[in-house]
Amino acid sequence: MNNTTSTTGTSTKAAASQSGNISTVKKLVFIAILGAVSFLLFLFNFPIPLAPSFMKFDLAEIPALFAGFFMGPIAGFCVIAIRVLLKIVIQGSDTAFVGELSNLIGSFVFVGTAALIYKMNRTKKGAVIASIIATLAVSIFYVFLNLYVMFPLYSRLYGMPLDAIISMGTAINPRIVSLPTMMLFSVLPFNLVKHAVTDLVTFLIYKRAGSALRKLLYS
Repeated sequence: MNNTTSTTGTSTKAAASQSGNISTVKKLVFIAILGAVSFLLFLFNFPIPLAPSFMKFDLAEIPALFAGFFMGPIAGFCVIAIRVLLKIVIQGSDTAFVGELSNLIGSFVFVGTAALIYKMNRTKKGAVIASIIATLAVSIFYVFLNLYVMFPLYSRLYGMPLDAIISMGTAINPRIVSLPTMMLFSVLPFNLVKHAVTDLVTFLIYKRAGSALRKLLYS
């Protein structure tokens, strides 16, 4: 009897282990798919009147935010990393990799902030609060990141004087006459709009898709 019990127990553990592995594989596949979708969404980018033409509006962070809400910040980070890697491998870089680095860091801040806050309060209200705080956080973060690091770095590596970059901002808004005013009148509103739209679309699809995906991943 002891042998039978031991064998049964071992079989149960093996089955549970296999089930856990299947679940993990499903999660990895899900993250990979979201990373690919994020890259495809990135391809559909376009300038908006708030910013110079080199700052493009896209919805590529929706899959990463979705993954962050659904499975936690690490999953969101993986989706972002896959997107940026695919972009570099398939398209290369026309910004001396400064744009890709900025996008990677900013996306981490946005998705990480939202996912961590939502993890503490997994309700509709929690999702709204997480999205608002993450949008404000990343928009302010981008101001300082671009002011002190990315724009000067881009100017140095790409060989474009800062005055030329500022003049591109002046062309769309005469109040832009310096790098700080570029941040205030272009970078900040651009990111507020971009991430607010990302929040809204994610919120609209998350509730509808979440239940189905939960059954698929954890069945």
